Parts: sequence; C-alpha cells; structure tokens
Amino acid sequence: MRIFTPEGTELMTITSIDATEDGIVIGGTIMGAMPMKGVLRGDELRAGYKFLNWTLVVRGLRMVLGGK
Repeated sequence: MRIFTPEGTELMTITSIDATEDGIVIGGTIMGAMPMKGVLRGDELRAGYKFLNWTLVVRGLRMVLGGK
C-alpha cells in the first residue's frame, strides 16, 4: 500500500501490518529510502476515532468498492 502527498509524490510504502502484544506494528519505507516501523497502540487508535465522520466512512466504503 502506498501513501502519497497532495502533490502526487510517493510519501510512504507500507509493506507489512502485524498484530503484536504492543499493538499494531506497521512496517515500510518513507520516501523510498528510509525503512521504518511504527506501533499503533490502543489508546492512540481510540483517540483517532475523533477524526471519523460519516463523510469519511462513506468515502472509504466507496473507495474499497471500486469507486473514486
């Protein structure tokens, strides 16, 4: 999975997502060169729910189902 900047350049490539005792570990490379691993912990995941709204949920579902 790749994440892009608003200008369209590749910012990050995610190569793995694993569940561990510490949380969800996301591995990949940043800007095509710098390897990284990040841990998403439960409290941070719960804090992220404040960013969700119905517009984002519907948009995400449309993207998953093949729409733009």
